[in-house]
Amino acid sequence: MRVNRISVVAIVALVVSAVFAGPAGPASADKIDDRRKAAEAHKAAVAKARDDLEAAMEGADASLQALALQLADTQAKIVPAQAAVDAARAELEKAQREAAIIAARLKDAEDQQTTIATTITTDAANADAIRAAIGQMAREAYKGGGGSVSGIDVVLDSQSATDFAERYGLLSTALRTQGQLLDALRASDALNKNAEARLTAVKDKITQLKADADQKVVEADAAKAAATAAKQSLDDLLAQQVSQQQQLDAQKAALEAQLAAADAEAAAVQNELVAAIAEQKARDAAAGNPHGPAGPIGTALFANPTSISPIYVTSEYGMRMHPTLHYVRLHAGIDLRTYCNTPVYAGRAGTVTWAKQRFGFGNQVMIDSGFVNGNALSASYNHLTSFAVGSGQHVEQGQLIGRSGNTGTSAACHLHFEVYVNGATTNPRPLLGI
Repeated sequence: MRVNRISVVAIVALVVSAVFAGPAGPASADKIDDRRKAAEAHKAAVAKARDDLEAAMEGADASLQALALQLADTQAKIVPAQAAVDAARAELEKAQREAAIIAARLKDAEDQQTTIATTITTDAANADAIRAAIGQMAREAYKGGGGSVSGIDVVLDSQSATDFAERYGLLSTALRTQGQLLDALRASDALNKNAEARLTAVKDKITQLKADADQKVVEADAAKAAATAAKQSLDDLLAQQVSQQQQLDAQKAALEAQLAAADAEAAAVQNELVAAIAEQKARDAAAGNPHGPAGPIGTALFANPTSISPIYVTSEYGMRMHPTLHYVRLHAGIDLRTYCNTPVYAGRAGTVTWAKQRFGFGNQVMIDSGFVNGNALSASYNHLTSFAVGSGQHVEQGQLIGRSGNTGTSAACHLHFEVYVNGATTNPRPLLGI
């Protein structure tokens, strides 16, 4: 597990972007199903990002791994926390906008109430004036006439044709005026009834708008409290992130020393394998069985070494960005899902080179599977909690060799499986047939 000091973007940033980058595509008609699928994808992305981070942290002791994982978890929470703040603020702004609209409608309704009430008062005064005018006309009509005025009275009382014409003209004018006043009175009464109905409706509307306004105050207060709480949560996460990063930075020297020791142990393992291969080749050549040039190694040489079927890869072979020291470090094997104290089996028949504890690897079983097409083939099974085989023992494919665990510099129970071809690590995936 050699260290390559290449400065690149921190893995935590990649983890966060991987977790919160949503898949693009057309919107589904079934939005509930879309949300369920999105939630499942998010959950899988979080799990994958954490597995990758655990792989990157192999080589550090448990306390530093735990702190790095805490920092990653904190950073992963910041994006949804910011989204929660934005959503809460949007809800608050919505409640405030709706409250303003209701307030404007309430003001308009109250203005209408005032206008209608004024109109009713004015129309009532006009109606009273009309009634007074009609009463006055009636009183005038009764003056000197015994209380009745009619067309016959006009004819009988007339002294001459001229007098008749004058009397009849006055009578017609009075009757016409009286009719106009009565029409105006009826119109005024109708308008007042309509205004009274409108006033009742407006009052009902004002009552409802006041209730709506009170409800919006409650909603706005709740939205404001939610926004304040969301902002406080975000601030707490940001402060926690700074604190955790400072703690990791303070232990950077110790972490570098631990990783250097783990890399040295990995180099020692490879040197031991190379030396053993050279001795084996020399013995075989002395016995008249020299090995020819190495050819293609092939694929699917190993069976599933775990009790999980089908085999489940949690972290791939390859370069990993260290989240604190910010350099690329080789993850020299493939991490397979197992659970604490579950069986681990030999992926291929061979001879146990050793079964012992090694720095970083924890309890390690190394199995030599001889030569395949001129290539020396070995595999190691790491972080075991216990052994079921010992050095020099021959094992068959599928034989129990130990139980999975979390020994060495491991962040959680899993099987770190490495394959060595001619003493150097290679990607185990194709050799597992996956």
